[in-house]
Amino acid sequence: MLRRVITGIGLVCVAAGGVAAQTAADTLTSSFSVDGMPVILRRNTSNNVVVANVYLLGGVRQVTRANSGIEPFLLSVSERGTTHYPKAVLRSKTSALGSDFVVAPSTDWTMFGARTITTVLDSTWAIFADRLMYPAIQPAEVELVRSQLLSAEKQERDDPDSYVSNLADSIAFIGHPYSVSSTGNATSLASITPASLREYQRSQIVKSRILVVVVGDVTRAHLESLIHGTLGRLPAGSYKWSLPDPIPLTPSSTVLVQRELPTNYILGYVAGPQASSPDYTALRVAATVLTGQMFAEIRGRQNLTYDVHAPFLERAASASGLYVTTVSPDTTLKLMKYFIDQLKNETVTSEGLQRLELQFITQYFLDNETNASQADFLARSQLYQGDYRRAMSFVNDLKSVTPEAVQAAARKYIKSFHWAYLGDTTKVNRNLLESF
Repeated sequence: MLRRVITGIGLVCVAAGGVAAQTAADTLTSSFSVDGMPVILRRNTSNNVVVANVYLLGGVRQVTRANSGIEPFLLSVSERGTTHYPKAVLRSKTSALGSDFVVAPSTDWTMFGARTITTVLDSTWAIFADRLMYPAIQPAEVELVRSQLLSAEKQERDDPDSYVSNLADSIAFIGHPYSVSSTGNATSLASITPASLREYQRSQIVKSRILVVVVGDVTRAHLESLIHGTLGRLPAGSYKWSLPDPIPLTPSSTVLVQRELPTNYILGYVAGPQASSPDYTALRVAATVLTGQMFAEIRGRQNLTYDVHAPFLERAASASGLYVTTVSPDTTLKLMKYFIDQLKNETVTSEGLQRLELQFITQYFLDNETNASQADFLARSQLYQGDYRRAMSFVNDLKSVTPEAVQAAARKYIKSFHWAYLGDTTKVNRNLLESF
């Protein structure tokens, strides 16, 4: 029986980060519309930090392979000046305010966020909104940003973990929008021009693509006033959010890349359910159990790796998989396959799931501590589950997962792997990889 359950649960609890630390109804959070834009406000009076996030919905579905990365490119350029805040003024004001701005592209949306305190919220919001609405897009600044993004892209290719991740993405999501990079590639980044950035800003920065989530000591009336005077003036647009199709189940595939490295990097993905599916939590738990089993044996007992886990990609259309870095690929892969087969053929004990549940709940409350994590989880609950209040049901959803559901999820989804291998290709058996 699968009696040993994971002791480190960070992989899974990313999803729990930021849910309000309550078990009763969430009376501090409200949802309303301002000038046609959905807004979620969580009033947190325990500190003076304010997190304001704008989620530009659609993510990679809004671009093509040819212009991928254009949205974070645009937001990065906006840091270098807007119509009302020339570059030097913008930087001096931002520094004086002590505020911070975040650009976080992902498959389902690009998050543009402001981090500030209540006393300077109005001044920070003015800059925040201006960057979305009136970026200057000067050709010289575009070239500087391009060089920075191309340098970062090259560094990713030089980093084995980033490279093997991009390789896995390139084959696991063929035929799905997720096959397009949210940050772009060397070709797409090189082709983006000031004119294309201006056109993208004009056509894509529209109210119908925006979800606003604010966590902090801010009243609804104050927030409505800030939005109405700025983002409320954007064009309406005609975008409508929906979940993407599930990742198609296709036959196993493998890409092997020879590179002289101290160890070998192996990453494989499998297609998972949509975020609205009851299988979503069950597969997440299955991945966590599998991680615990593999770590205890492969890392703990046999010392074949410094890292082995079963990632769960928390997206609108999920994916799971296997990752390991090892000098003994075939030996390690055979052990990983053993634990997958065990998970499919035996049920986790109820006691094991209860221990896992307690670990989840502990992390659930620990992750509540930052306003930023609260904002992200509220947004995910709204977009993935259709209601921000679903954030409060995380514990109940977890408790509803049975040993039988974990086994069923493993059998249904943990198959037909798409593998990326980076390292000494003479040390791995391709047939073994494709037997998963």
